[in-house]
Amino acid sequence: MQDHRLRLRALLAGDGNGTSRALARICALAVSELAVTGVGVTLLDQPGTPDAQQQLARASDAVAAQLEDLQFTVGEGPGRESVVTGAPVLVPDLADAGGRWPAFTPGARVAGAGAVFSFPLQLGTIGLGSLDCYRTSPGALSPQQVSTGLVLAEMAFEAVLAAVAGRAPDDLGWICDIHVEVHQASGIVMHQQGISMREALLRIRAHAYAHDLPLATVASRIVDRHLTLDTDE
Repeated sequence: MQDHRLRLRALLAGDGNGTSRALARICALAVSELAVTGVGVTLLDQPGTPDAQQQLARASDAVAAQLEDLQFTVGEGPGRESVVTGAPVLVPDLADAGGRWPAFTPGARVAGAGAVFSFPLQLGTIGLGSLDCYRTSPGALSPQQVSTGLVLAEMAFEAVLAAVAGRAPDDLGWICDIHVEVHQASGIVMHQQGISMREALLRIRAHAYAHDLPLATVASRIVDRHLTLDTDE
């Protein structure tokens, strides 16, 4: 196992500096080493608080980004579950997960996912996010691939820790996040309706889900003042 970890670290080393570059390389390694189609890395803003939100840090392809956005919209999915449990979530056939994630599964299958695997970015009780993988066709990971996924998640955790050194522990504002407008929209709804940020986000999610729209689209309309949510959303 130690030799395997050293091999993965050698593959990652010397391929550019910076957290974004490191996470991109980790995603690429996950695609090749786990024989998956695509990979996304999400991180937690304000971890351990009621207002904790996941942010997309890196995605290897458009479908991986779409799956992360779907999890963010519906509030469930493999990455969310791995963050909560602190353990890998391995679903070799997404067709069997309808009862587990009733809101996430149909959209994920339409997007093209046949299997999903998530590994928490965690050390002890400290959780920073998840490494989320998908395949277009069903199929399980081997025990060796599961071990590799855990090591890659560990490497992603270390890359993020290096980036936040000297920052407040809940400051992930440096992430290039496609959901930045979601946070802005939540603040607008919070002030309009006199509710908490958490409740505002839930109402935005509900509107997106009810109208079959990406969360980012609804947020953009709210920020541009083209949409005002009803108080009974």
